[in-house]
Amino acid sequence: MAAVDFREIHKTFGATKVLHGISLDIADGEFMVLVGPSGCGKSTLLRMLAGLEDITAGTIAIDGRVVNDLDSKDRDIAMVFQSYALYPHMTVRENMGFSLKLRRDKRERIAQGVDRAAKILNLEPYLDRYPRELSGGQRQRVAMGRAIVRDPKVFLFDEPLSNLDAKLRVAMRSEIKALHQRLKTTTVYVTHDQVEAMTMADRIAVMNEGRIEQLGAPLELYDRPANLFVAQFIGSPAMNVFEGVYRGNAVEALGARWPCATMAQEGQRVAYGIRPEHLAFAAQGVAAEIEVVEPMGAETEVLARIGDKTFTIMTHGRATYGPGERVFVAPHAAHAHLFDASSGRRL
Repeated sequence: MAAVDFREIHKTFGATKVLHGISLDIADGEFMVLVGPSGCGKSTLLRMLAGLEDITAGTIAIDGRVVNDLDSKDRDIAMVFQSYALYPHMTVRENMGFSLKLRRDKRERIAQGVDRAAKILNLEPYLDRYPRELSGGQRQRVAMGRAIVRDPKVFLFDEPLSNLDAKLRVAMRSEIKALHQRLKTTTVYVTHDQVEAMTMADRIAVMNEGRIEQLGAPLELYDRPANLFVAQFIGSPAMNVFEGVYRGNAVEALGARWPCATMAQEGQRVAYGIRPEHLAFAAQGVAAEIEVVEPMGAETEVLARIGDKTFTIMTHGRATYGPGERVFVAPHAAHAHLFDASSGRRL
């Protein structure tokens, strides 16, 4: 295991700047998730750590050793790709042991490493099969097994679950998290799926346009987003956000007064944020009209129109309302978020 340190990392492709001075410390044994929309630079940062992309400026250190000029094979890392990257003409056993074979390890040690990884990942029945004979989830476990066999200082995952169906993604999330808890290996995981980030990470770095917007524990980002971008990116369904004017301990917007516990300057233009689970149907409050009801079993997601904006409301149990009905909703003031309307920063 090893700590990973990024210091003032810049990356340009021709005249295009992709990363703008990123600094990030990843602790020994930590599960760090880099999350953000497509094109934000998260995969580029991971590939630079892996030695697959050159560093324009800055330093990357693994276990206190600067690796800028080291080849990928000398960095003691193992990477799991979105595409699995398995050799089709090799069996599962041969795929998993191939990196050790390239290192000219003894046959007995290769066999021991493969058997250990196969046992951890429940791949023992499939060791003599070829990749084409496996499901997507099994292929991904083989790719993970190939990484485990190398016993690296750092695991790198580049959107490894993107090619799997929804049910299998949930199962594989649990498998990867359980694997980390068992091996305690430093892990850097890239995804655009904020649900993956929330459920798997020790800490999350939310990236946007080549910068880290916020770094922290999953619930810290959920409860206290640093700005509007993080507020709307983290959380599913997304936070309801609209602009208004702060007056008298409330925000005037959409023809109503929205209570909040956060203070702002009188008359200040603000963005008011409220998560779907913090809006409740009530006997009085803000008038709304139901547009869509989406029953999900234990919860019901309701889309309601207030003024010219559609809100998402998440309720426990079954909804008793239908489309077209007029209702009142009440926000939980203690859970309301205020942001400066111009800068987007949290107040």
